[in-house]
Amino acid sequence: MGLNDFWFLLIAVLWTGYFFLEGFDFGVGILTRLLARDRRERRVLINIIGPVWDGNEVWLITAAGAMFAAFPVWYATFFSGFYLLLVLVLVLLIVRVLSFEYRHKRPEESWQRNWEWVLFTSSLLLPFLWGLIFANMVHGVPVNSHQDYAGSFGDLLNGYGILGGFAFTALCTLHGAVFTALKTVGDIRVRARAFAAKAAVVTAALAAAFLIWLQADRGDGSTLTALCVALAALVAAFVMNARTREGWAFAFTGVAIAATVAALFLSLAPDVMPSSLNTAWSLTIDNAASGHYTLKVMTWVAGIMTPLVLLYQGWTYWVFRKRLGTQHIADAH
Repeated sequence: MGLNDFWFLLIAVLWTGYFFLEGFDFGVGILTRLLARDRRERRVLINIIGPVWDGNEVWLITAAGAMFAAFPVWYATFFSGFYLLLVLVLVLLIVRVLSFEYRHKRPEESWQRNWEWVLFTSSLLLPFLWGLIFANMVHGVPVNSHQDYAGSFGDLLNGYGILGGFAFTALCTLHGAVFTALKTVGDIRVRARAFAAKAAVVTAALAAAFLIWLQADRGDGSTLTALCVALAALVAAFVMNARTREGWAFAFTGVAIAATVAALFLSLAPDVMPSSLNTAWSLTIDNAASGHYTLKVMTWVAGIMTPLVLLYQGWTYWVFRKRLGTQHIADAH
């Protein structure tokens, strides 16, 4: 395996880590309106992701940074082709941060309710947009002979991309529901399990439709394996959730997300951004990569920094490992 291949694999791992961690984060944000019955229960949901949501976003910054440094041509075409969608993603990430930071600044119910709607809306739209972006990237976009995106914004709003958006949103919602059951006590925990049981059925249907389309579009033996792993993991999550084994259910929804992202990147290789105009104009792992020296330096830096980041994030989750319930929420909130 050359350094080009290694960094393509590492970028796939970084995106997988981002969707695994931020996936339940988005899902809990969606549940603030679908599961919580009052302000106190919404506060419980916000508190179970409050200590970790910003750390989860480190994976997004790292994945985008790795694309920029290791595959500058891929980065340039990706960010110019999906410019409007990525600007919308950036805006939603910013307002979502503000909802965490400003909701508790004033005691008025209307103030807190408005910020809770911001949290719900941004949490709902972000996984949809990511699914739309990644589905289009894998399906192929109009890349011309100069390695520039030659399409329009409307080209991205196709059936395959929209199905990818719904599948990602469903996966994150299910992931968030089992995380809520894992991290709460009392009535909200029971309702989270019941919600996850229903969400698993919808998620399996959407994920199956999306992955089967992916398999028919660009699939091979490796993507078929990833497809089977993703669907088997969703079934296993449904069974573990029914048996009140929330930890296992969460692990299996995580496997389903990881296998879905793996299927996307496996279907890409050896391309990184297929051209729908001419396959000869596609960006590949070889023609979009940085020089050997740059990749070599990046590999040393990643080898030193990655274990430190993982240790710090693992410590954060360990410190805030206790379950929460409405009895833990102060009246002032």
